[in-house]
Amino acid sequence: MQRVPVISPDGRPLMPTKPSRARRWLKEGKAKIYLNDLNVFAIQLINEPSGYETQDVVIGIDPGKLFSGVGIQSSKATLLKLHLVLPFPNVTKKMTARRILRRARRGRRINRKLPYDQRCHRAKRFDNRVQKKLPPSIKANRQLELRVVKEACRLFPISHIVYEYIKARGDKGFSPAMVGQKVMLEWLSQIAATSTQFGFTTSNLRQWLKLPKDKADKAKACEETHSNDGVALAASYFIKWREWHSSKARGGNWEGEVSVTSAPFKVIAKPNIYRRQLHFENPDSHKPNLNQDRKRKGGTITPFGFRSGDFVQAEKAGQISRGWIGGYTQTDKSKNVSIYDVNWKRIGQFSPSKVKLLKRSCKLCVA
Repeated sequence: MQRVPVISPDGRPLMPTKPSRARRWLKEGKAKIYLNDLNVFAIQLINEPSGYETQDVVIGIDPGKLFSGVGIQSSKATLLKLHLVLPFPNVTKKMTARRILRRARRGRRINRKLPYDQRCHRAKRFDNRVQKKLPPSIKANRQLELRVVKEACRLFPISHIVYEYIKARGDKGFSPAMVGQKVMLEWLSQIAATSTQFGFTTSNLRQWLKLPKDKADKAKACEETHSNDGVALAASYFIKWREWHSSKARGGNWEGEVSVTSAPFKVIAKPNIYRRQLHFENPDSHKPNLNQDRKRKGGTITPFGFRSGDFVQAEKAGQISRGWIGGYTQTDKSKNVSIYDVNWKRIGQFSPSKVKLLKRSCKLCVA
């Protein structure tokens, strides 16, 4: 049976309750709906609870390059499953475009008719080969995982975090998912007690718990691709592998007790918002005003009262669509806003008068 997060009047997370009890508290006026960025149905008590004692609630994180899985588990129930669509390819594409535009601007600035020592080359500000910093694409991945963990800690009394540690063995290649693991563990240790686990242990426990795994298409937004691995990681806090030896044989078995149940499943991504770019492309040379004839690119504000990342509902030809604002068009012929789905694929363009704001942008797209 699914569980509903419960929040105390002062904002502290308590142990989740049954949906029937949550409905009864809402009907009797003992609680109210608690809004959160993960769009999980939760309630907040109006009066002081009878106690603040909590049981162990564990978060399991299965990191990846393009997708990550998160599972929240207690000893008696699975509380939440999350499938994270990481911004790695979007950030990589933006960084490549920024590098090309920057090189073009530097090339236009330099007067190549002068001797080399008299040209206006920019002196290097630092040696970028000795810095210990994360690449922007990897940092964006880890920050999205950290943001989700912090939001989950506002809903559940998290006591422990289990993070799958990726390690290349033998002649296997290097994976971008391995980058930033130590930094991520430092961030997580500031939230709750954190431990690591290798992937083969997660696989063995997932098979013992009889959780299905879909390896054919890892981009599929379902529980079987990544979130079940997160549940297995979280369950490893309650179940341990114990080996035994005898005079004639040796083996092992899983010791402990945990109950894996059905739980709400969410797909989370970041809105692919483009920054405002003043030098997106060269202006048209045959037009008189070169500064105003550049193609508009990026930005978060629209002239229609919406912002990029806002969750809206739109209507066209009698069909209702829900999605996130990703841009707009304003010309003499048309004025439209573009709406995208959780994978940031454009649903369509809609008239601003047919668009209704449902939720302001929180930099998360939850489906």
